[in-house]
Amino acid sequence: MTRVLGIETSCDETAAAVVVRADDGAPAILSNVVLSQIEAHAAFGGVVPEIAARAHVEALDGVIEAALAEAGLALDDIDGIAATAGPGLIGGLIVGLTTAKAIAAAADKPLLPINHLEGHALTARLTDRLDFPYLLLLVSGGHTQLVHVAGLGRYERWASTIDDALGEAFDKTAKLLSLPYPGGPNVEKAALAGNPKRFTFPRPLKGEARPDFSFSGLKTAVRRAATELAPLSESDIADICASFQLAVTETLADRVALSLKRFRKAHPKPKRPALVVAGGVAANAAIRTALEALCEREGFRLVAPPLNLCGDNAAMIAWAGLERLEAGLPEDDALAFARPRWPLDTASEPLFGAGKRGAKA
Repeated sequence: MTRVLGIETSCDETAAAVVVRADDGAPAILSNVVLSQIEAHAAFGGVVPEIAARAHVEALDGVIEAALAEAGLALDDIDGIAATAGPGLIGGLIVGLTTAKAIAAAADKPLLPINHLEGHALTARLTDRLDFPYLLLLVSGGHTQLVHVAGLGRYERWASTIDDALGEAFDKTAKLLSLPYPGGPNVEKAALAGNPKRFTFPRPLKGEARPDFSFSGLKTAVRRAATELAPLSESDIADICASFQLAVTETLADRVALSLKRFRKAHPKPKRPALVVAGGVAANAAIRTALEALCEREGFRLVAPPLNLCGDNAAMIAWAGLERLEAGLPEDDALAFARPRWPLDTASEPLFGAGKRGAKA
């Protein structure tokens, strides 16, 4: 049995988890402790990096102790220490990775620096025991991309955003409409009471041959509609959210369909290949429904992690570390440093559009 302790501090969740693979090959999450900082950042309408880093320092030791206690294990029982090394907020990453280095050195355990995006990419193998290859749609506050997952450490980016990430578009829409933090879930909640046909927002890049994403124009259209209607009533806000969400789901379906066809050509044998959706935005029910319908039409199956594993968590980091440990991938001291940017596919050229943050990663 292989047991790995995972640590995640890339943004505003302080998390630790223990994941194992039994001798029969079955994976299991023995503990998954996540301490949210939502209340600390709510007054600012978004994550404040300095506050996040300080909160990680104060909470991480206790979160790790809680994860080990919940798993019923001591450090001597652990086979490796995995920690997010990037991408993310540099202050938080330093806290988590430095703590992991100290624990690994003191306990004489292997240190496994993990790419946060790889954690998302491999979660379906933990929850659904999914085999390679599969197509990954990664949608979060900082990333929107389609990745061909050919094997452990073998990732090829097929599409990315040329400006804003989808999660960022949700959060900025929420802030524009004065919805509380966190923005994405509150846009989704407001949309439930709205009329999605009231506003005809653009579907960026829809119908174009290039497979990439763009959300800045949609965000601008939402701002224009809100400005023209100000002051906004509750029904106005609900209708804008519903119309925005419909534009998002239709845009995603159009863009993802191109990569599904490409995947089918590259891998014609599987009868029902998998599209994996991961990242915080993967918790959105409307997006899941739209992707399920798309997969049904294209002969794919949609694999989405449980809601508690969509956002940032340490179980996915521990699992990525476990897979790497078992595969005998060499420990690379050059990777054991915190970095704000760390693309999953290091071979593809960065895409530069109106913005660089979501496109580069």
